Amino acid sequence: MGMTMTQKILAAHAGLDKVTAGQLIEADLDLVLGNDITSPVAIKEMEKMKVEGVFDKDKIALVPDHFVPNKDIKSAEHCKCVREFAFRNQITNYFEVGEMGIEHALLPEKGLTVAGDVIIGADSHTCTYGALGAFSTGVGSTDMAAGMATGKAWFKVPSAIKFNLTGKPAKWVSGKDVILHIIGMIGVDGALYKSMEFTGEGIKNLTMDDRFTIANMAIEAGGKNGIFPVDELAISYMKEHSVKPYTIYEADEDAVYDEEYTIDLSALRPTIAFPHLPENTKTIDEIKEEIKIDQVVIGSCTNGRIEDMRIAAEVLKGRHVAKGMRCIVIPATQAIYMQAMEEGLLKIFIEAGAVVSTPTCGPCLGGYMGILAEGERCVSTTNRNFVGRMGHVNSEIYLASPAVAAASAIMGKISCPCQL
Repeated sequence: MGMTMTQKILAAHAGLDKVTAGQLIEADLDLVLGNDITSPVAIKEMEKMKVEGVFDKDKIALVPDHFVPNKDIKSAEHCKCVREFAFRNQITNYFEVGEMGIEHALLPEKGLTVAGDVIIGADSHTCTYGALGAFSTGVGSTDMAAGMATGKAWFKVPSAIKFNLTGKPAKWVSGKDVILHIIGMIGVDGALYKSMEFTGEGIKNLTMDDRFTIANMAIEAGGKNGIFPVDELAISYMKEHSVKPYTIYEADEDAVYDEEYTIDLSALRPTIAFPHLPENTKTIDEIKEEIKIDQVVIGSCTNGRIEDMRIAAEVLKGRHVAKGMRCIVIPATQAIYMQAMEEGLLKIFIEAGAVVSTPTCGPCLGGYMGILAEGERCVSTTNRNFVGRMGHVNSEIYLASPAVAAASAIMGKISCPCQL
């Protein structure tokens, strides 16, 4: 019986020749991540452990991104706690305002995540780095504390689901539509504590930004992680961004999967997740009623990358957001912000009547920069649309791609660029 990609990575980091689904292992960590919400809790747990220092100052990343620039006194105190811990322990990869970005866009950009790594982060969307062929998963702050102290973590080896991707997506269909289609198909618990392993000739038609988006939202199907094979595109990305050595793992031909699905990318349509779960999906063709909206958010760790900015700008160029509409664009990192500025994308957004924010998670988690009032509706490129996620418990969030979000901002209702 062979092993999946994930199982091979975990076996290597546990010093074992073989692991099987359900086995408990202790694995070495290549990176431990925390943000301004989760790190203070982990730091306090480390203090309780009476641990002196961290296991490796180069293998910890601290990224304040949820409430920065600080929105209030409480968030300022949280960031102060993280800042002082970083300075006290000489953490190499601490990113202050002015150089920070949304963590799951920033770390690959900085070359801190590569194929074959085992990465934990006290943020559920840490599974993003599977796009590069790493095993990465979200953990609680106590596990983060133990990881920072020891460089190790306990795992139950996950079983896996294989998603065989074929075909080429049509215009205006992106990685966001792919993962929303999958979550709509299997449900928010369809991959509970399982590895979502993507394969097939269709992968060559997905950009790295598409792959980051798909891996990012594996957790929205309950997945332990999402992971892609390491092809020439992934290798090119790592060579451009990183000097870290990487290791390519491939699933065995006789690897065991709990389920297998084949998805023809050419058959997919722009897909929207209706309130209040990511599984509540409809294609643009299935929406018969007019759904008026109040706000659009284009950004987040899911869809704030340069390709997302370009797609939104392509839709918004020469057009204007609907009267009374609030359209908020949030580049995910300083580098993306700069590139968008140099390409003239920010000018397009502002001329279209949108506002452009500094990199931050902002409204995604109901933090700030776009909180919803009672009864308001938002089309968002973020990853969750739970009750009250972005503000009032009686507000509504519709998850969509940057293309759909931008078109909806122009029309004042849920729309697709093909309808403009």
